[in-house]
Formats: sequence, C-alpha cells, structure tokens
Amino acid sequence: MELAELTRRGPAAGPVRKDGAPPDRRAARIREGAVTFGLMGPAVILYTVMTVVPVGVAVYLSFTDWDGFSPAAFIGLENYRHLFDDPSSTQSWYVTALIAAVGTVGMVGLGLSYALVLKGRSRSNSFFRAVAYFPHVISALILGYLWAAILGTNGAVNNTLGSFGFEPVGFLFDETFALVSLIAVIVWAGFGFNVVLFVAAFQTVPAELLEAAAIDGASRRQMNMKVVVPMIAPVVTVATVLNLVGLIRAYDLVVSLTGGGPAGSTQTFSYLILARSFEGTKVGYATAQSVFLMVVSAALALLVTALRNRQDQAAAG
Repeated sequence: MELAELTRRGPAAGPVRKDGAPPDRRAARIREGAVTFGLMGPAVILYTVMTVVPVGVAVYLSFTDWDGFSPAAFIGLENYRHLFDDPSSTQSWYVTALIAAVGTVGMVGLGLSYALVLKGRSRSNSFFRAVAYFPHVISALILGYLWAAILGTNGAVNNTLGSFGFEPVGFLFDETFALVSLIAVIVWAGFGFNVVLFVAAFQTVPAELLEAAAIDGASRRQMNMKVVVPMIAPVVTVATVLNLVGLIRAYDLVVSLTGGGPAGSTQTFSYLILARSFEGTKVGYATAQSVFLMVVSAALALLVTALRNRQDQAAAG
C-alpha cells in the first residue's frame, strides 16, 4: 500500500522558492553571470580605461583654457567659438576635406579597378597584389621621406629633368603642385589595402551567378559591373568609411613629405592640432579641435553607412 502510494505521488519535491523556481536554477544563473563577467569584464574594463575615460577627460578639457601646466579654468564654449573664427582652422579644413574626398575616391576606385584586373588565382596576379599592398606595411613617415627625396628640388625627378635641360618642377614647393603630390602619394600608399579587401570579397561571389551571366552572353566588363560589384557593395561601403575616416585624420605623411607647406597649403586639421595648438601650450583649444574632429569623423561614417543602407533598401523594394 505504501509503495503504491509513493509511486502514485511521484518523487518527493525539494524546497521551492516563492517564484516557483528550484533553488539550483538560481545558483546556475549566478555561475553563468560569473562566467560572463569573467570573459567580458577585462575587455570592458580595458575599453573603459583606454577609451571612455580619455574621451571624457578630453571633452571636459575642451571647455577649459588649460595650458598643460597651470590649473584649468572652465570657459564654456569659448574654444569652440574660436575654432570657427580661426582662419587657420578654416584653411586646414578645406585641405582636409579635399584630401579626404579626392583620396577616398582615388583609393577605392583604383583599388577596385586593380582588384578586378587581378582577381584571378595565378602566380602573377598574387605577385602584383603583393606589390600593391607593400606600401601599406611601411611606415607612412618613411614613405613621406622617401617621396620627399624623389620629388624634392634636388630630388631624383628634378635631377633627371635637369640633365635634359628642363627647369626644376616645384612638386613640394609650389602650393598647387604640393597638394596634388601629397594626394597622389596618399592614394599610392593606401590603395593596396583596398585591393586585398576587394579580392577577398570577390571570393564570396557565387560562381553560379557568373556562369549564368556568361551563358546569357555577358561580357567580362558586364559581369564585373552588373554582378560582381553589386554583390560586394557592402565591402565597398566599409572600404569607403575606413578610407574617409583615415584621411580625415591624415598627419604622418604630411609631416614627412611637405611639413604642412608651402604657406600652409598642405596643412591638414590633424597637423594643425598637433603642430600648432599643442606646441603652443593651447591644450584646451587643441582638445576642442580634437573633439570636433572626432564628431565629424563619426558623423561622416554614419552618413555613408546610412546612405548605403537606404540604397540597399531601395534596391530590395
């Protein structure tokens, strides 16, 4: 009788909490939370210490007149007002915008064209892709000094022209030529990264689509423009954002190639911040410029991504 009664009632239930959950479930949740914190905690702490805190300090200092030594005095938006009234800032933003726009188009366009030509899996294609990528692994400062030795007044190019009786060309000492030379070197040094990015993206294009296009009589150019490029459009967007944000912060090539000259014609906004504001102990003003540069970079990245998403939605609809 007792055995039958126990079988009918089932096993004895353990103590139950008010919410109806068995006690071991709470312990499991605690263990899961501890594991999650153990995995994510160090990264979150490191990100907070290395990124969030410095950005917060920079934002605070941008509202002060701190010179790096004496106590900082809060002056509100005065630094930002001066930022928009400063003629040197206006000129440097014009140079920065020109370098970013032309450089991004050149790097993405040249990288995409180069990758389309060399997307095959042959030894020669691999060699030329490596040649294109090689400048990207060299320090930009070294590249700048190298091209300064090539394009300078007594550089290799002008010495060669002089041997044929031609006058030296002011590649780095004429305002127009200097800016063109700087943009050309930037594009040459950076387009190889895009080549590698696009060649990797080409591997994700389904071979069936290319075979179907070939059966329909599409030429190689038509397959590239109608099939391959639209399929890697998200990668093109990523490359555009990376190049745009990187060129807005261009500094090292400017230092070693032109030094911001002549007459400030190649002085970018980043160069202005580091070469004039910090050296002039205008740390509060320099941090205001840096915060403004950070906001502009983030806004442009979000704008390009939003336009890409809108275009994708329009194509899908």
